[in-house]
Amino acid sequence: MPGSAGPDLIYRLLRKRFGFLNWWPGETRDEILIGAILTQQTSWRNVEKAISSLRDANALSVKAISSMRVGVLEKLIRSSGFYRQKARRLKKLCSHIISEYGSLGRFLSMDMDRLRSELLAMDGIGQETADAIALYAAGKPSFVIDAYTIRAMERISGNGKRFGYGDLQKYFMERLPLDVELYKDMHAQFVELGKRYCLKTKPLCNECPLAGICAYGKG
Repeated sequence: MPGSAGPDLIYRLLRKRFGFLNWWPGETRDEILIGAILTQQTSWRNVEKAISSLRDANALSVKAISSMRVGVLEKLIRSSGFYRQKARRLKKLCSHIISEYGSLGRFLSMDMDRLRSELLAMDGIGQETADAIALYAAGKPSFVIDAYTIRAMERISGNGKRFGYGDLQKYFMERLPLDVELYKDMHAQFVELGKRYCLKTKPLCNECPLAGICAYGKG
């Protein structure tokens, strides 16, 4: 792991550059959960179009999608890409929530470990999506690890080691307070870093707010 460049220092440097980031758009828990599925393998711009279509059809809720025909759902979320696959996954998840728990609120009220376990048991929901739903929709302190976070942390460490999702999540959660708002903002900070400086190819190391602690940038 990154040694002396602990999460608290990383966060302070990112926050100093980017300020507080009120990230992950979504006015309701339904919208956040639905968006977490739709954003897989696509940009948020495409998801926004699908969310807008669902809203216009009065279908931007777990209950509405649970009773909707898959073919209708496919048309509404077409802009999100892989829409047939996502429609099946979304329909299955929403139907499970309503049939087993009666409401999204009851589903999200489970303790974090059980909620995460149930989400991971659903088709097409991996660790990142499960943690995003737990953090942003359920308001539980589950640190989200995405490709931006992994890329940045591997470059900071500079030892050539590939970080697994679970190990990196454990690293953060053992060193940071169990704070939902902190986890949300730190996730957003890594996304901003990855989009603006820590690019997949040709990273802008000289301008990066983590340049002073990053082994990759120094090398």
